[in-house]
Amino acid sequence: MTWYQVFPTISTSFIALSAILVAIGWRLILLGKRESHQKVMIAGAIAALLFFLFYVSRTIFVGNTEWGGPDNLKTLYTIFLVFHIVLAMVAAVFGITTLTLAFKKRFAKHRKWGRVTASTWFVTAATGITVYVLLYLMYPGGHTKPVIDAIFGL
Repeated sequence: MTWYQVFPTISTSFIALSAILVAIGWRLILLGKRESHQKVMIAGAIAALLFFLFYVSRTIFVGNTEWGGPDNLKTLYTIFLVFHIVLAMVAAVFGITTLTLAFKKRFAKHRKWGRVTASTWFVTAATGITVYVLLYLMYPGGHTKPVIDAIFGL
């Protein structure tokens, strides 16, 4: 297995794991298990952070993969990808805000933000996994070039 295949698989696994942990954490708080909720949600945030670190590392050293599917789907894919990227940025800001509110023990606001953040995160994870499936399973073969190569002309 090449880096081209390993990095996207690892990063997508972390995003899936983070969504699963957020779902478990949400269930735990509904059951009144605050301490367990806190631990699971922190683990979910760590999984999301690990996704981000792998994604950035992949972008710099391996590159991002261009659309390798049929030309008639490229515009639709690009719109879907832009939606995912914008949603991911919003979800990241929401996540940081929600965690900050929890650590500051502002639980009323944390509760309100948490519902929206978790829902946004589930959609972000689902769209991210869909992007992975499209680029690496259904339509593999798009060109990949590391950003570091593009910057330095390698």
